[in-house]
Amino acid sequence: MLLAMHAPDGFLTAPTAIATGVLSAGAMAAAIRASRPELDDDRIPLAGVTAAFVFAAQMVNFPVAAGTTGHLMGGALAAVLLGPSLGLLVVAVVVIVQAIGFADGGLTALGYNVFNMAVVTALGGWAVFRGARRLLPATPTGVTLGAFVAAVASVVLSALAFSLQWLFGASAAVPFDTVLTAMLGVHTLIGLGEGLITAGVVAAVLAVRPDLVRGADGIDRAAGPARLPRARFVLAGVVASLIVAVGVAQFAVDNPDGLERVAEDTGFSEVAEDHALGSSIFADYATAGVGDETVSLAIAGAAGTLVTLALGTGLLLLVRDRRRGSDASTAPTA
Repeated sequence: MLLAMHAPDGFLTAPTAIATGVLSAGAMAAAIRASRPELDDDRIPLAGVTAAFVFAAQMVNFPVAAGTTGHLMGGALAAVLLGPSLGLLVVAVVVIVQAIGFADGGLTALGYNVFNMAVVTALGGWAVFRGARRLLPATPTGVTLGAFVAAVASVVLSALAFSLQWLFGASAAVPFDTVLTAMLGVHTLIGLGEGLITAGVVAAVLAVRPDLVRGADGIDRAAGPARLPRARFVLAGVVASLIVAVGVAQFAVDNPDGLERVAEDTGFSEVAEDHALGSSIFADYATAGVGDETVSLAIAGAAGTLVTLALGTGLLLLVRDRRRGSDASTAPTA
């Protein structure tokens, strides 16, 4: 299964991989610090479910042009639901799980994959969303339209980020302008699909738990009573994620994604290196030892969704517990 913007090892030079790794680690550390005041009994479960859904949705490739596919990246979606800091962390967890557990995206490429797919899409998508909100009505419809615009822009920004990294860290003799033109062209189309999915999910959450949508702050409907209890909302989100990973993913289009298409068309696909974990149990979203492709994909998808849910939720619980422990240790005694 081929997934958009998950770059393999070898696409960029080692110095570029190291530099983007440092930037990504720094961004994640800053996001953890910034998100601590927001971590409560509502926000943490929503973040975990969002991580699970993004993982599942990234398994579903949709056609965008002849012989080319795309899929949800999820940065703008996570930012609109959770805010930019938590959104960044959620997608970063997804990208890391994919690289280590599913051989999707190279290990040495983790720096630029996290940067392009989590940092750029969450922060860039949020910035575009806030700008769009100023121009759109302060209504749920305005939030949904803003999410659509932000999602489209986030994919284009991610493609631009990779193109700029190619300018400074190209691993093959392909001109920057050639890569830039190809990346922006195909990922603009992918962005439209991203926008539609993002808008649909945001509208659905607004309908049942508008109080949980960070991007809807200040809108009257968002301040109203919750329509669905938290436990039922979380359960519904987990079930929906599993349905996507186990069922909908079976219909994913198995054609080259945007980045791979650009690599093939411009001539740098041959620099890709084999994944160091390419023989792991869930490599390429197939379950080792299971001959039936449908069952193999279903097991891998369910496992990845639940692992991502657990890791995303666990990371935020750990951060919150540390913060509370620190607060308790510094509180004055009677």
